Amino acid sequence: MKISEKFKKDWLPVLGIIFLMAVVLIMPTKYDQIIYENTTQAAARVMAVDESNITTSGLIKFGEQICEIKILDGKFKGQVTTGINHLSGSMRTDKMFNVGDKIFVVIDYTEGNIRFVNLIDHYRLDLEVILAAAFMIIIIAFAGPVGARSLLAFACSIVLIWKILVPAFLSGYNPIAVGIFITILLTVVIIGLIYGFDKRSLAAISGSVTGILLTCLMALIFTRLFKIHGAVMESSESLLYSGYAHLDLTEIFIASIFIASSGAIMDVAVDITAAIGELVEKRPDLSKFETIKSGMSIGRSVIGTMTTTLLLAYSGGYIALLMVFMAQGTPILNILNLKYVSTEILQTLIGSFGLVAVAPLTAITSGLLLGASHSHGSLKNEEFKESVAESRSTV
Repeated sequence: MKISEKFKKDWLPVLGIIFLMAVVLIMPTKYDQIIYENTTQAAARVMAVDESNITTSGLIKFGEQICEIKILDGKFKGQVTTGINHLSGSMRTDKMFNVGDKIFVVIDYTEGNIRFVNLIDHYRLDLEVILAAAFMIIIIAFAGPVGARSLLAFACSIVLIWKILVPAFLSGYNPIAVGIFITILLTVVIIGLIYGFDKRSLAAISGSVTGILLTCLMALIFTRLFKIHGAVMESSESLLYSGYAHLDLTEIFIASIFIASSGAIMDVAVDITAAIGELVEKRPDLSKFETIKSGMSIGRSVIGTMTTTLLLAYSGGYIALLMVFMAQGTPILNILNLKYVSTEILQTLIGSFGLVAVAPLTAITSGLLLGASHSHGSLKNEEFKESVAESRSTV
């Protein structure tokens, strides 16, 4: 392969994605993070706790936990002060600190003196960095350059979601149109980084995009038929009460369905395209029809497990709810008809529908793009004619 061709295939997409990320990162939004004047963030160590103002009622705790803390970094490093941990009686949101815990705090100060300290939560940022570093090391060690490009695609996905998708939703732009644009853009970015921009990537992208559009259509139809309101999404009501009552939560919910399933759809499309690509490399004489037929066979094997993957992914977050239903002896028909359960059924089945559809679609696009333009039989016939001609010339 020529150097220019290798650069075009392997490095041009990388440089293009890095440029895209740089542009998106410097783009201003009206939702940029706010750091209030005379406040600073820091890590702190709990030196002592006072729980005398806490009232316990069964499993629930109310009141205030007073903590003596030592600031570990930042403007007030080394200083010892007191902070208050307010308990609201919610096991889901409340936290309890013990002596020796490392915690994350926000310090309010005036003229270099601490006024009060807000105890946010346990400090987890260092562990997150360690876990992320371990993930990057193992993926690069196993997949090499492909792993490095996968990490770049991962980072690009985070940037596009945080800097474009979420602000666009908050600004009131059509969530379905924005969701389709971002998922298609991410599909091109991710698959292009893995394959480069060639026939294989075009086949995988075409299959993925078709599957995503079909999933979007199904979500539009059945969300209305199920009469599901977007308020079923967690924290959606808090969003409305925060000054965003104009948002269409139902359309955001519809967008969330095909966005959530787009990753699995891409997986299926890439798996099928990769398998067909390897097959065509070994058998370049395969016709388009034979390649499509092989792709269909591969697709049947892939979707057998991917639909279950979606079921487990969606239902995993509702294990506690299912346990409550079983503990209370709730009839199965009542469970299936509940709004929250119907929502999960809707997401799972529509996502699975997209997976099932993307397999034959990708097989067809891969076969048409990667298969030989001539038939296998005609190739053998040409080889036979050539061998006969050589024999005659020898005679």
